[in-house]
Amino acid sequence: MLPTETDVLIVGAGPTGLALAATLQSAGVRHVLVDRLAQGCNTSRAAVIHAHTLETLESIGVADALAARGLRLPAFSVRDRDRTLVTLPFDTLPGRHNCLLMLPQDATEAVLAERLGALGGRIRRGVVASHVEQDAQGVRAILESGDGAHAIRARYAVGADGMRSAVREAAGIAFDGEAFDRPFVLADVAMDWPLAPREVSLFFAPAGLLVVAPLPDGTYRLVAPLDAAPEQPGRAEMQALLDERGPAATAARIERVVWSSRFRVHHRLASSYRNGRLFVVGDAAHVHSPAGGQGMNCGLVDACVLGRLLADVLSGRRPEPALDLYEKLRRPAAERVLALSGRLTSMATVDGTIRRTLRNAALSAAFRLAPVRRRLMLELSGLARADMARVPDAV
Repeated sequence: MLPTETDVLIVGAGPTGLALAATLQSAGVRHVLVDRLAQGCNTSRAAVIHAHTLETLESIGVADALAARGLRLPAFSVRDRDRTLVTLPFDTLPGRHNCLLMLPQDATEAVLAERLGALGGRIRRGVVASHVEQDAQGVRAILESGDGAHAIRARYAVGADGMRSAVREAAGIAFDGEAFDRPFVLADVAMDWPLAPREVSLFFAPAGLLVVAPLPDGTYRLVAPLDAAPEQPGRAEMQALLDERGPAATAARIERVVWSSRFRVHHRLASSYRNGRLFVVGDAAHVHSPAGGQGMNCGLVDACVLGRLLADVLSGRRPEPALDLYEKLRRPAAERVLALSGRLTSMATVDGTIRRTLRNAALSAAFRLAPVRRRLMLELSGLARADMARVPDAV
């Protein structure tokens, strides 16, 4: 039975909503976490967790559990077919999470859900927030489930409900930006891969971008833009992508496709992260190209920052205006993430032999310089944006 009132209503139980709920639960804050899906994510989607994200998730006690289930990769490489343009040694980063941690999203969600349950929290599934409105006293929402419609009052509501967020719409927050022209395909495949499975590889090829990343179970994640992409790409489509964009000297051979999908990439940023008692986090606040694997990571940090601020305000340790600090910290972080993913996508999709040759030469020259390599590693790992997640202690 759903309660009739709470302190925080969280709409959406993906990784971001789960991290927010665990942050609030660990601080003793009453909350209700709802999700329209009857069960959690059972596909991999986001697959990399970066160093700064793991550092942030230590606050809710899941970093070690995620690391135990994931695959630690020491390097990220940018390649043009068989030529290596850049190799970034992530194992030289500061801290104990100096790696790219590969872990499918369904496993990440499972770890977060297990931690929430261990803390005494729960997920209410098969529940849709059909109406959300706020007034001076709080938020009123209508939650619909198999038991019918149910009204709930909350002091605050948070939209962790993705790009088409109902909470963002209720808050009247614009979601400015545009969609990329080309759809993307994503697949987890079992294959014979000619490169050592110790890195995430970003291929720049005349035919377009391709990301290849090893996963903990021995399969590989493939992501690429593809015109006229089928809804569920099969072995033939994914093999053609590898043949056109991956290594040429020694070809990769796909044995089977474990899971695949097609998706449209948007580049959007919420005009505000808060309107009164309504907030947005994760994909409800920012969406962008998958280049660099930044989306879920940025959302998880959003959740931990907002959760701490809400807990402090609800406990009386901070005044209510301190909630504005969430947007001041996290929206600039998203701006930098959108800029980074946009630059990587633009570089990867350069057309023409002459322009590609000039790009490759410029990248090779620039990344011979250790400070340039380190700067990109710090941006990709999130460590360059650590100050944008640092909530000052309450006084």
